[in-house]
Amino acid sequence: MNRLMPRALMTPAVLALLLWMVVPLAMTLYFSSVNYNLMQPGERNFIGLENFHYFVTDPDFWPAVWNTLVLIGSVIAITVVLGIGLALLVNEPFPGRGIVRVLLISPFFVMPAVNALLWKHMMMNPIYGVLANVWKFFGLTPVDWLTEVPLFSVIVMVAWQWLPFACLIFITSLQSLDREQMEAARMDGANAFQRFFYLTLRHLGRPMAVVIMIEMIFLLSVFAEIAITTNGGPGNESTNLTYMIFKQSLMNFDVGVASAGALFAVILANIVAAFLIRIIGKNLD
Repeated sequence: MNRLMPRALMTPAVLALLLWMVVPLAMTLYFSSVNYNLMQPGERNFIGLENFHYFVTDPDFWPAVWNTLVLIGSVIAITVVLGIGLALLVNEPFPGRGIVRVLLISPFFVMPAVNALLWKHMMMNPIYGVLANVWKFFGLTPVDWLTEVPLFSVIVMVAWQWLPFACLIFITSLQSLDREQMEAARMDGANAFQRFFYLTLRHLGRPMAVVIMIEMIFLLSVFAEIAITTNGGPGNESTNLTYMIFKQSLMNFDVGVASAGALFAVILANIVAAFLIRIIGKNLD
């Protein structure tokens, strides 16, 4: 009886969590196998895997996959490299360090939609944006970032918002770095690069793995920055899988194809998560 009581108390929460996950997944599976368009809501003919075939053979599919991978890889590289650099700088004592830490972390609390509007109108506007004024100051022609380099612009926006997260994790990890070990290495003649590579970077191995895993999972669903700034264009140059699913569901009103795309994204996210969990598991061992 004593063994069954904890399980009985946990059963309602487990069932609620199970229903919360299973019901939407089951509905997505159902809609992915029928021809369901919001313009003709009465017709729901079973068509098997045709929605998946239509989604995969869409001309925007492979560019969207490539843009998704480039976006994820670029943002992770930027946030990890700059995050470690900023964490090392802020970790050293100096006047006003507390204020600097707060300023470094604050962009992470900005909503994605606000982040996109800020960069679109305040920073990257080719007429009155901050970057345009910098270009004019040096006698250069301002760049229309969202038109000429749309994917790079989205990468900059997303990296700016996720950099504080990586920086916070690395700052927290550096607090537990063995100072006596660093001092012993210094006394043994190790230079700054050797201390960083063999001690600091090794110490940050686990936090780096956690940052990469969390960011990769969340970056698969980047949407607001693209929808507000570039609308996936010009053409499909900044369209990722999430925005492509949005276009199928709310622009083409094709719930069936959008559900098939959503399942593809779920499968991709699980593959990436399983791969990263194995890497982190080896790192922790």
